[in-house]
Amino acid sequence: MIRANRWILVCGILICTFSLSVTIHPLDASANEFLLITDALGRQVQLEQLPERIVIAGKAFHGIADAVYLFPEAVNKVVAMPNNAAQSFENFLALLDPSLHEKAVLEGLGGPEQIAPLKPDVVVMKTFMKDQVGDPLEQVGIPVVYVELETPEQYLNDLVILGQLLNNPQRAQEVVAYYEANLSRINVKLADLQEGEMPTVLLLYYSDRGGSVSFNVAPASWMQTRLVEMGGGHPVWAESTDSGGWMVVSFEQIAAWNPEQIYMIDYRGDSSDVVVNLKQDLKWRALPAVQANELYGFPADAFSWDQSDPRWILGLTWLSATMNPERFSDLDIIEEVYTFFEQMYGLDRTTIEAQILPTLKGTL
Repeated sequence: MIRANRWILVCGILICTFSLSVTIHPLDASANEFLLITDALGRQVQLEQLPERIVIAGKAFHGIADAVYLFPEAVNKVVAMPNNAAQSFENFLALLDPSLHEKAVLEGLGGPEQIAPLKPDVVVMKTFMKDQVGDPLEQVGIPVVYVELETPEQYLNDLVILGQLLNNPQRAQEVVAYYEANLSRINVKLADLQEGEMPTVLLLYYSDRGGSVSFNVAPASWMQTRLVEMGGGHPVWAESTDSGGWMVVSFEQIAAWNPEQIYMIDYRGDSSDVVVNLKQDLKWRALPAVQANELYGFPADAFSWDQSDPRWILGLTWLSATMNPERFSDLDIIEEVYTFFEQMYGLDRTTIEAQILPTLKGTL
């Protein structure tokens, strides 16, 4: 596919969208055409036939699976993925794939000894799994296609890769168009937002693993930081982090940053419960943001909307409206939820009302 990159300005942040004006037509399996894919590492991967047996492997496979299932072909083509501990994820995928529990389950990251007997046509995994898992697979002749799915730009690019892999480039175009339309809508609403109008924002990942509470900030390049920037906020922590991963910060540092708005992420529970508890804490009650009722729980359903998952566009939409409410007075976030799950996963409104809305968490 020939793609013309188009850059748009969102609150001073350039993001790349893709104009899919030249279409790759689906390959004809009966014509014995091989498939050549340029993956997220820039490698050209040649598959001798259209993949009919796809394995998802490695860490962070949840986000890959949610992206793959944007394509209806995934139901019949995905044959295995790693063991999953999150019941909410399993329940969600089961809505899309009635045969989910018949698929093979990989223990750990998955390796040649587990994957080879499944006779996959291709294995899909994140780029950072190349050395640990991908190289050993390719050494025994199992093709691997890597995706990144870590930033908005990479996300749209990787959707094109998945469209080729699943032989449905038209669906990839439709999904990319959905993201572009929503990004454009946000861009229009924030087009004249001045630097001085942007709220100072702190987005924190709350963890209570092992009974020890910690608050963490994301690297400047990660999705969480990018969402704040793209949504019209100033992330006060961005210059204090490196690229290594979540960084623990003390309450003293939080107070020193003194953000106008604070957002809490909770991957294991309900972020709104975290907000309620912090509002009862004397230290937190002393913060100007808490006093101004500007402490929010980041929304989630099966997944938190801040992550590198298809739901990041919901997270950006909600965050943009919460940071700059006067510019999004016409936004109905529940209607956005309906639209997302209808257009992205083909769920009808009755199913969304019964199966998705009851799982919503956070400040909505």
